[in-house]
Amino acid sequence: MSRRSSLLVPMKSIERELICPICEELFTQPLVLPCQHSVCHRCVRELLMPNHDDSLSTDAGSESSNPGSPRARVPSPSTEKLERLVRSASLRRSFGARDQWAAVVLCSRVSMLFRNFTLESIVERYRQAARAAVAIMCNACKPPVQEATKSCMDCKASFCNECFKMNHPWGTPRAQHEYVGPTTNFRPKVLMCHEHEMEKVNMYCEVCRRPVCHLCKLGGSHANHRVTSMSSAYKILKEKLSKSIHYLISKEDQVRTQISELEEMMRHTEENGQLAERRASEHFERLLETLQERRTEMLRSIEQSRSLRVERLRAQVEEYQGMLENSGLVGYAQEVLKETDQSCFVQTAKLLHVRIQKATESLKMFQPAATQSFEEFVLDTSKEELLLKELSFSGVPAPPVIDLSRCRVYNEGLIHWRLSEDTLPTDHHIVEFRKLGSEEEQESGWSASEPVFGCSTVLSDLSADSSYTFRVKSCRNRVYSPSSPEVTLHTPPAPVFGFLFNEKCGFSAERLQLSKRRDSVESVAGMSLLLAAERVQTGSYICLDYIIGDTGISHGRHYWAFRVQPDSYMIKVGVASDSKLTEWFHNPRDTSSPRYDHDSGHDSGSEDACFEVSQPFTLLTVGMGRLFIPKASASAAGDHSSRVLPMPQRIGVCLDYDAARVFFYDADTMRCVYERPVDCSGTMFPAFGLLGGGAVHLEEFITAKRLSYL
Repeated sequence: MSRRSSLLVPMKSIERELICPICEELFTQPLVLPCQHSVCHRCVRELLMPNHDDSLSTDAGSESSNPGSPRARVPSPSTEKLERLVRSASLRRSFGARDQWAAVVLCSRVSMLFRNFTLESIVERYRQAARAAVAIMCNACKPPVQEATKSCMDCKASFCNECFKMNHPWGTPRAQHEYVGPTTNFRPKVLMCHEHEMEKVNMYCEVCRRPVCHLCKLGGSHANHRVTSMSSAYKILKEKLSKSIHYLISKEDQVRTQISELEEMMRHTEENGQLAERRASEHFERLLETLQERRTEMLRSIEQSRSLRVERLRAQVEEYQGMLENSGLVGYAQEVLKETDQSCFVQTAKLLHVRIQKATESLKMFQPAATQSFEEFVLDTSKEELLLKELSFSGVPAPPVIDLSRCRVYNEGLIHWRLSEDTLPTDHHIVEFRKLGSEEEQESGWSASEPVFGCSTVLSDLSADSSYTFRVKSCRNRVYSPSSPEVTLHTPPAPVFGFLFNEKCGFSAERLQLSKRRDSVESVAGMSLLLAAERVQTGSYICLDYIIGDTGISHGRHYWAFRVQPDSYMIKVGVASDSKLTEWFHNPRDTSSPRYDHDSGHDSGSEDACFEVSQPFTLLTVGMGRLFIPKASASAAGDHSSRVLPMPQRIGVCLDYDAARVFFYDADTMRCVYERPVDCSGTMFPAFGLLGGGAVHLEEFITAKRLSYL
C-alpha cells in the first residue's frame, strides 16, 4: 500500500467534524466566522436575527440573495442581542459543545460572511457516501430518465453520457465547462470579495486571517494590514496542514494509549464517585443516629421531669383539698371535737393539732411544690445549625468575605469580596442578593448573579430607595462553599443623575481648577484670597466661587453623589435655578457691598436657612471635616441640640423637582440629614460654591467590564 493510501480516512469517521455546533446536524451552506469556525447560515440567522425573513438580502434579485452565491449577506446582529448571548454562553461554556459554540457565533459582528465551500464539498461527499445506493438522475433526459454520470459545475445540472455530449458540443464554449462526478452540490468556481462585489479574492490578510481582493489592500479596511498572495497562502497553509496531519497519524499509537488511559480514568472516576457517595452517606447516617440518640435522651429527661412535677403538684392539691370544710383533715378534726372523754381527746388531738398547725402555716406561706416553667429545657441549636450549614467536603474552598470598604451602590451595585489566604483554588463565584421589605418580597427568595471569575462584580437593575442583602459563595469542581456572612446595602433614593462640571457658567479660571475629565474641581487659595485678607479681618463679606453642572433637571426625581476633600475650608453644595443664574452672573454688582455675596466668611452655615428669594442657589455648608445643618431643621438630623455633624465621606443630593424639595444624604449610609423646599422655577442644576482651599470630586459611575469581540 502506498504512503498516500495509508493516510486516507473513511468518510464515516469524520462525521463529527461535519456537524454544526448549533443545530447539531450536518452543515447546510456553512459560513466562515471571523474566528475561522463555521456555522450553518440558517443557524446564524435564527440565533442573531430570529425575526428576520428567510431571504439573506432584501434584494431578491441580487447575486448575494442566491444561496449559490460566493457571498452571503448576514445583517449585523444587535449589540444588545450579542451581549445577552455572551452572558448565556459564558454560563454554560463548560457544559457541552452546543453551549460552547453559542459563544463562537458571537464573533460574527460583520455585515457579510464567506461561505465555506471546502467544508460544503466534504459534507456533500459524505452525503453521497451515505446514500451510495441512491442514484443521481439526469436532469436533461426525456422519460425514461437515465442515471447521471457527470455533473456540470457551470450548468449546475447532472447529465447522463448522451445528454452531456448533446449539451456540450465539441468546439463550442460549453465544451470548456468544468464537470465532476454526479453531485447535487453546485458551488461557484471562484470566491468574490464581500466588500467589493465585482472583485475576485486574490490575496490573504494575515492579520484578519481571511481572503481579500486587491482593492481591500489598496484603500479598503485592510490597507495597513500585512497580506500575502493567495498562491503563497495556499502553499503555506497546505504545507502546515499536511505536516499536522502527518504528525497526528505518526502519533496514532500514542493517541490510542491516551484513549486507554482516559477510559481507565473514567472507570476509576465512576468507582471513586460511588465510593465517595457511600462514605458521605455513612457520615450523614452516623450524624442522624447521633441526633436521634440525643433526641431520645433529652425527650426522656423532659418526660421524667414533667411526671415528677405533676406528681408533686397532685399531692399538694390533695393536701389542700383536705383542708376544705366537711372533707379530709377539717372533717376529721370536727369529729374529734365531739369527743367528750378528756383523756381520749387529748390522746388524739395532740397529733391532730400538729397537722392542723402545718396546714395553717402552709396557707400562710403558700408555695407550689413544683415549677411549671421548663426554661432549663430550652434547646439552643443555633451553633450546631451553623456548623451543619458550613459542613462541606475537605476539598471545598472556605467561604469568601465581602469587603464593605470597597462595596458601593450608585447607578448600579458594586460588590467586592476577598478570599482567605489558605483557601483552595476556585472555579468561580456566585453573588446572591435579595430585596428586603414586605413578606412577599422576602418569600421571593434569593437572586443569583452569573458566574464571576474575579473577586468583584457589578449588579444591575436594583430598585431605587431599597435595602438589599448580599452574600457570596465560591465553587470548586461544581461543589459550592458555604455562603459568606450577609451584608446589607441601601440603594439611592432616586435614579442617579449624570453630569460633569460646566466651565462656561460662572466658572472662575483664576481660582478654580478643573480636571481634564471635568469630574473634579479644586479651589486654589492664591493671590486673590490674600488681597481679600483685609476685608476678611474686618468681618466684611467675601466671595464664593460658584460652578454648576453641565446638565439640568426639568422634571422627576434625581440623585447624585460626590466627595468633599476632608481638608476643604468651605464648600457649599446644592442646586441652582437657571431662571435666576443669568441675572446673578451677568448683572453688575457692588463688590464692596455686603450684598455682593451671601456668605459671611465664617462656618456657621446660618445663611443656608435664610436665602433671599432673588438668589438662584439652595445650598448646604460643608467644611473643615464638618457638615453644618441650619438651625431651623436641626431635628432632621436626629439631634435637636446640635447643628454640626461629622462630614460624611460621600455626600448625596436628591432633587424632587415635582415636589419642589431638595434632600441631603450621608451617601455611605443613605441617611437623610437635611431637607428643605426649593423654588423649582425653570431648569435646575447641581451647584457648588468653594471658598479657600478645597476640592469636590463627583462620584464615578459604576460600569461593568464587558468582553469585546473583534
